[in-house]
Amino acid sequence: MELKGKSVFVGLSGGVDSAVSAALLQRAGARVTGVFIKGWYPSGMPCTWAADRRDAMRVAAHLRIPFRTLDASAEYKEGVIDYLLAEYRAGRTPNPDVMCNKDVKFGAFYRYARAAGADAIATGHYESGEKDQRYFLWAVPKEVLQATLFPVGHMDKREVRRLARAFGLPVADKRDSQGVCFLGNVSVDDFLRQELGTDNPAVLYTIGQRVPLPDGPWYVVGKDVGKKEVRVAREQGEHDVRGISFENANWFADPSQATSAQYRYRGARVPGRVSGDRFVPEEPVSDAVAPGQSIVFYRGDSMVGGGIIRE
Repeated sequence: MELKGKSVFVGLSGGVDSAVSAALLQRAGARVTGVFIKGWYPSGMPCTWAADRRDAMRVAAHLRIPFRTLDASAEYKEGVIDYLLAEYRAGRTPNPDVMCNKDVKFGAFYRYARAAGADAIATGHYESGEKDQRYFLWAVPKEVLQATLFPVGHMDKREVRRLARAFGLPVADKRDSQGVCFLGNVSVDDFLRQELGTDNPAVLYTIGQRVPLPDGPWYVVGKDVGKKEVRVAREQGEHDVRGISFENANWFADPSQATSAQYRYRGARVPGRVSGDRFVPEEPVSDAVAPGQSIVFYRGDSMVGGGIIRE
């Protein structure tokens, strides 16, 4: 896209990636507007949204660009939090960042920007390298991704930090958040314990998770929510998996083009093919496969689509 004179709304999170994205777009001649997306926040837990919004405002002021706040708390509560809790109660392993992208960052934000006359939106997501975040983008509609810019998408973090310092951005040395989407520094474990209690370990632990037991390592390989039981073993998988069924697929290309799949963030891509609603690996996989998690399909380095792992 030719950026000169185009209106681009950038999701300013208060972090360095989105800040550098805004600066790069401005340098390319785009008419940039910074938007802080306000989510839903749990009561009684130390969320950093107010400080993050202040940092986003400081970035906008430094770049001398308009700044807006989008209240997406309703979309976040329904699409992310309610989904997250329902999946854990059912004994599955959800991926809240996938739904956060689909319903909030590339849902509510995209609709808001287009209604305000923006030609495109932009985020600080990475599309390659060590921080490749495409695994979390599979559920975003194709037409929305086509209208989204990723200015730092192919950079590494060191380059982003270097640019932030060169631009004089006030968040150049701010640490990355490790929380869930807009929950700031609140961990998933702490949030679940507050919302679901601690009396049922089968709800709190997920398939493949390492368990702090003596003489480990031990991994969760099975569980029964009704009986409040968790089954552990020294290996992550109890048996070889010859196929992974999935549902709610979203495709960017013909499924037959897929030549590999990734079914855990940071996990390796496994060679194989898609057959209907099932991924068939070339060789059986021994890692734990968690129902509710995302499985994302690739052809080479291109994302073909994705879905949610079934029981």
